[in-house]
Amino acid sequence: MTSPDRSPGPVVPLSQALIGTWELLSREDHDAEGRRHPDPLLGSDPVAWLVYDRAGHFAAQFMKRDRTSVPVAVAGPSANNTAARGGYDAYFGTYTVDDTRGTVTQRLIGALSPANVGMELTRAMQVVNGELVIRLATTSVEGVAVTRTLRWRRID
Repeated sequence: MTSPDRSPGPVVPLSQALIGTWELLSREDHDAEGRRHPDPLLGSDPVAWLVYDRAGHFAAQFMKRDRTSVPVAVAGPSANNTAARGGYDAYFGTYTVDDTRGTVTQRLIGALSPANVGMELTRAMQVVNGELVIRLATTSVEGVAVTRTLRWRRID
C-alpha cells in the first residue's frame, strides 16, 4: 500500500497571496531577550486594516482600541516605523513585491504624520495558512531595538 501524497500543493507567490483586505490579529514588539515592549501609542491590541490591490496600491489604518489615555509626547519614530498621532496611524501609497526575497516595499504617498510622507518601507512578509505575517526590525518608544511581528487574517 502506498502512502497518500502529502505535498503542500502549489506555492502561491507573495505577490498574488498578498492581494486583498486584511484585519490585524496581533501586533507585538519583542527585544533580543524575548521581552515584550507594548507600544503606548497604539496599545498592545490595536485595531487595524491593511489593503493591497492588484494595481500596486496599498492603504493601512491602525487605531488604539481605547483612545481615552493616549500619551501626549513620546520619542520620535525610527527609520523603519511611522508615527501614530492621538492613538491613530494611517498611510497609503504604492507597493512592489520581491517574491524571491519575500519582501514588500511600500512608498508612502500620504500619511497622517507629515514626516512620513515619502518614506519607503521594506517589510519581510509571508502568507501561511491564510494568515499574513509581517516582521520588521524597529525601535520601541523607549529606544530599545525590537522585532515587530504583525499577524493578519484575510477579511475579503
